[in-house]
Amino acid sequence: MLDAFGATGEPERLPGSSAWRCGHVVLKPVADRARAMWLANTLSRIDAPDLRIARPVRTTDGRAIIGGWAASRYLPGRPEHRYDQIMQAALKLTQATAELPRPGFLASRTDPDAIADRIAWGEAKIPVEETRGEGWFEVLAVARRPVALPEQIVPGDLFGTVLFDGESPPGIVDFDPYFRPAEWAAAIVAVDAVAWGGAGIEFLHRWSHLPEWSQLLLRAVLFRLAANSINPRGTAAALDGIRAAAASVSELL
Repeated sequence: MLDAFGATGEPERLPGSSAWRCGHVVLKPVADRARAMWLANTLSRIDAPDLRIARPVRTTDGRAIIGGWAASRYLPGRPEHRYDQIMQAALKLTQATAELPRPGFLASRTDPDAIADRIAWGEAKIPVEETRGEGWFEVLAVARRPVALPEQIVPGDLFGTVLFDGESPPGIVDFDPYFRPAEWAAAIVAVDAVAWGGAGIEFLHRWSHLPEWSQLLLRAVLFRLAANSINPRGTAAALDGIRAAAASVSELL
């Protein structure tokens, strides 16, 4: 398999990830084949100025997946709490994906984040467990109002995955696609920055010029609350951070 992707060197597990680096190639196990094929086709051709994209690597015979593994180019760098730069990266990435059609596999996704997304937008009715955040969910859910913004392909989980390498442009190494308003990608980054990155409410205010900002922040918090509730890997520590973000967002409603 390594030879098929042109990988060289001793495999090295990347910290906090299921991916392995082999020289200039990063190998990742494929859990969702349809998503992996979409990523291979999409990330190989999108034009995103001022961003470094981990472009997919195909095998010597042109395949994107072999033996349950996919590959991409290695990008140097590490995650950093450069909140505003991550926000800008999210918005630049949504500009690059604005014209992409909605992929068919999104409707059939049943992973916890996909279900949480539908719950947050009022498209699914699944109870959020009281001991894991329902108090805030129920309080905030009643504040939802219609959002009159066009929907498109957006990344849903950039905070903590964008890589920085000195003054080089931010590096995009993963893309979890959703079909929502462009600014929702930035709203998730903002909520995550407050929940787990140490950002304060002034950071949320700084981006309030974005359209429907308070409603998108609201849905981003509901998304994280629902995901933590239904995901078996959800933790009390993560919930504490989400509750802190919920308190900040509530002041903007």
